[in-house]
Amino acid sequence: MADQTHVLFVEDDDVIREATQLALERDGFVVTAMPDGLSGLEAFRADRPDIALLDVMVPGLDGVSLCRRIRDESTVPVIMLSARADSIDVVLGLEAGADDYVTKPFDGAVLVARIRAVLRRFGHAGGGDRAEPEAAADGGLLTFGDLEVDTEGMEVRRGGRPVALTPTEMRLLLEFSSAPGTVLSRDKLLERVWDYGWGGDTRVVDVHVQRLRQKIGQDRIETVRGFGYKLKA
Repeated sequence: MADQTHVLFVEDDDVIREATQLALERDGFVVTAMPDGLSGLEAFRADRPDIALLDVMVPGLDGVSLCRRIRDESTVPVIMLSARADSIDVVLGLEAGADDYVTKPFDGAVLVARIRAVLRRFGHAGGGDRAEPEAAADGGLLTFGDLEVDTEGMEVRRGGRPVALTPTEMRLLLEFSSAPGTVLSRDKLLERVWDYGWGGDTRVVDVHVQRLRQKIGQDRIETVRGFGYKLKA
């Protein structure tokens, strides 16, 4: 997997950029490293990488804006890099369409693990993938009011009109639609959708649920305070 995976890495700090590039290349990734957002956007359009690692605070075009530009053109997975775990930049990055984030300073092994976890969700990894939700295995069309989920064609329609979801949003919806009316905790969703075998930041779940609601209907996914979320049957 790694020796065929092309990573776009946008980071303005020379030391971090060079050290991270070397670490990723040692793990077999092909890395295009850029020092600012504008050159990062040009590289993305020219190379069409498999995944993008974007530092939030880069000059020219900041990481959040770059993420939005990438998301306008592609569903390629995006991981944001932020120096502050409690920063509003984390939420802004996720709202812009990022699939995950990693806090700096980070351990190289942790970053590689997160990259591979994201790639597994997007179908870039071979072997060892978690099985799709039960509804997807059964196949067929699931209907929830005006919402239709085609678990074989991986398509979603609302009121007969197609709904464009990122792969992460689709996996999240599949988890909900496989057990309508069942409350799924944030920790369980982190494990199933984000492939976290360890504790993760539940803001990742909250922001993705918010994004999913905007696309399939604000009242379709219900918040169960103190427990998690459920899809209204």
